[in-house]
Amino acid sequence: MSLLKLILKTAAPVPGIESFERYLFVGPHPDDIEIGAGATVAALRKKGKQISFVICTDGRYGLEHAPAGTTQEKLIEIRRQESLASAKVLGVSDVTFLQFSDGGFYERNDLLSALAKVIGEKKPNIVFAPDPSVTSECHIDHLNAGTVSRQLAFFAPFQEIMEQYGAESAPVQAIAFYMTAKPNRFFPTAGFVSQQKYAIFECHKSQFPEGCPDASSISLYLDLRAYDFGIRSFRGKAEGFRVLGRTQMHCLPEAGD
Repeated sequence: MSLLKLILKTAAPVPGIESFERYLFVGPHPDDIEIGAGATVAALRKKGKQISFVICTDGRYGLEHAPAGTTQEKLIEIRRQESLASAKVLGVSDVTFLQFSDGGFYERNDLLSALAKVIGEKKPNIVFAPDPSVTSECHIDHLNAGTVSRQLAFFAPFQEIMEQYGAESAPVQAIAFYMTAKPNRFFPTAGFVSQQKYAIFECHKSQFPEGCPDASSISLYLDLRAYDFGIRSFRGKAEGFRVLGRTQMHCLPEAGD
């Protein structure tokens, strides 16, 4: 680590995950929040934090493992109900569905405006979203959700700017990227990984039916990730996030490493 980065980390530390009261988790699709940060959600709810979910797309193209004969219209409703059930398992009852088409068949500015309205309504202190800077990420919905979340996290406190999106301002102080390759904050999740897995594999049955090989692979990945982040943070089991506070969001390129 360079001397400059060390000084910046000391002078302007990124916020801790648990230091807020109101949290908004942005999911590109049904089940992404659970996979990327489900154990953290459950742990934060246990601490009494206020948590809201917003799911950007309807998941209509997730037909690979859906029952034979399932139409896109039916799958949209199935995935909606699965999302509500999964959120309930994690302790969350406040779920907003933006209902954009899965697969990127929408204008990103429309997603930006819709998400701005949710942020203005929920008024979170921190926004969680998939990391759009991950070089291996190829899904346009993940990239779009992360990109608009990043833009809005910075602009949320500025009423005149948020009005241009048709939204109210919100006291957002940080953004935390899940599904990131460069975590800088780790949150202990020992005791909550099984709850996360139940929310994924028992609630999202249209995506993870019995015997689905993807379920076994993702379950193993979640275990390995929890142990890896736990070892790196000396916390047993953990989830990792790339957190940017307001200082790191603007004109501080070293915060990206």
